Formats: sequence, structure tokens, C-alpha cells
Amino acid sequence: MSKRALIVIDVQQGFSSYDVPGERNNPECEANITKLIDAWRARGLPIVFVRHDSKEPTSVLRPGQPGNDFKSALTGTPDLVVSKSVNSAFYGTPDLDVWLEANGINELAICGIQTNMCCDVTARMAGNLGYDVWFALDATHTFAKEANGIKLSAEQLAQATAVNLHGDFAEVMSTAEAIEKLG
Repeated sequence: MSKRALIVIDVQQGFSSYDVPGERNNPECEANITKLIDAWRARGLPIVFVRHDSKEPTSVLRPGQPGNDFKSALTGTPDLVVSKSVNSAFYGTPDLDVWLEANGINELAICGIQTNMCCDVTARMAGNLGYDVWFALDATHTFAKEANGIKLSAEQLAQATAVNLHGDFAEVMSTAEAIEKLG
């Protein structure tokens, strides 16, 4: 039987401060994350919550600030909580790769915030480290981003992430597909 771990990335209160109308995609993200957590828990599979503990003095995600707390979509007690201050959950404390290996886990499902940032980077690293990765696209969300005079919508960024990840780093799927594949 598969021992696929659910990696729930940065589902923190502070990201609500970026929820400007028209700038965020996927309003169903948190509900889909809850569905994944419930499905994993019902099957007794491992769940990891990842928290971004920013070192920036003005960040809403720095420890000790309300924005650092997990959103209410994250229920129950996970098997592991990883604290990180960079984009990848594999550069956190405790060491995610070591924990996964010690628990005989080589299959992951990734969800959380932001699609094209920490979820993407973690999925890429997991793929490079040899993990079999599912990326539950509709259990992630992001925000519009502008650089060099070009602005991409949150949905454009999410779709670009899906195209970039699928086949090379992960199998991109929906929440329903992930739950169905769990069996």
C-alpha cells in the first residue's frame, strides 16, 4: 500500500492580507485543502504542515505575528510541522527529506500557498530528489504578479506552473483526482 505524504505548504493567515479582489485565483483552495487533509487522515496517511517563518522584520509571516498562524482550513495535528524561511519545504527544520526517508515515504502530494512560489519550488525539488509527486493544482492559489512592465494574472501564473511541472517534476491533478487515486 502507498504511504504517500500530504505536504501542506504555507496555509497561513498572513496571506489573507494579499487577498485583493481580482488579484487572487481559486477561491476554493482552502476548501480543497481541507478535503485532502480529511482524505489523508481517513486513510491514516502522513500529513506534513509547512509554515513560512519569515526573517523579514516587516513581514506578516514572521513568528509572533497573527499572520504566521495557520488558517482554519488546517485541522487536527499533523505528523510533522516544518518551519522554513525560504521557498522550499526541503530547506526547513526539521529536515523534510530526512524525515520522509526515515519513515519510508517516497511519494508526496503537494498543496498550499502560493502555487507559483513555495508549492512550485517544493514540487521541483521533490521531483529532483526522486519523489513521486502529485501536485493538486486546485488546492493551491496565488496572486497576480508584475515584473518588467508585464503583469500576469493569478490564473495565468497557476496555469504556467501546471504546464512547467507536469511530466517533468510532478503529475498535476485536481483534488478529486488525487483523492480518487488514493483509493
